[in-house]
Amino acid sequence: MSEQVRVMFADIADRYDLINRVLSLGVDHSWRRKTVKESGASAGDRVLDCATGTGDLAIRFKKRVGKDGTVVGTDFCKEMIDHAPGKATKEGLDIRFEIADAMDLPYGDNEFDVSSIAFGIRNVDKPVIALKEMGRVVRSGGRVVVLEFGQPTGPFGYLFRFYSKVIMPTVGGWLSGNRDAYTYLPETSAKFPAGKSFLRLMEQAGVFSSQRAVRLTGGIAYVYVGIVK
Repeated sequence: MSEQVRVMFADIADRYDLINRVLSLGVDHSWRRKTVKESGASAGDRVLDCATGTGDLAIRFKKRVGKDGTVVGTDFCKEMIDHAPGKATKEGLDIRFEIADAMDLPYGDNEFDVSSIAFGIRNVDKPVIALKEMGRVVRSGGRVVVLEFGQPTGPFGYLFRFYSKVIMPTVGGWLSGNRDAYTYLPETSAKFPAGKSFLRLMEQAGVFSSQRAVRLTGGIAYVYVGIVK
């Protein structure tokens, strides 16, 4: 599955940012701001952003930790991460971007204060392994933060499911030329554990002293925060 996902993201990489903004109606900006806030990151901190894609969350973290802080963005898809350095440079930010797999991070134990992943944990083959790795590279008392889609319920949930199943594949397919990618993304979101179910995955990882979930936009997305043992 990992290779299929990598190829899919490579195919849509050039138009990924545009399509993201259109399909999320810009709400993803506020979700990333909330993720950084919930991480507790502060000036001078060291942050690792996994599955960084084109670097949006890494850039937001760098603005938080400042010139004395360090941000490293990683992704297993070269075509996606190739877009990130230019975006950071355009904003005058010094961020290191490297190709790496979230399930096998090439960093030492306790190397960071925060590790993060946005809309990427559901795309790894073994999410619990990724959570263990993200916890391993963070110091005791540091945080692992995960931003991921949820499954809203009730009337709002019905509207969201219609949007995901009908609008996203149509618009995303038209803009990207790859309808399968924008069918895959909402389908995996609908199946992936959310809320309390994801917190149980964090418990299984065995690297957190506590974990909590913050519901966003009626449950369309969640920020999960784990305190590393």
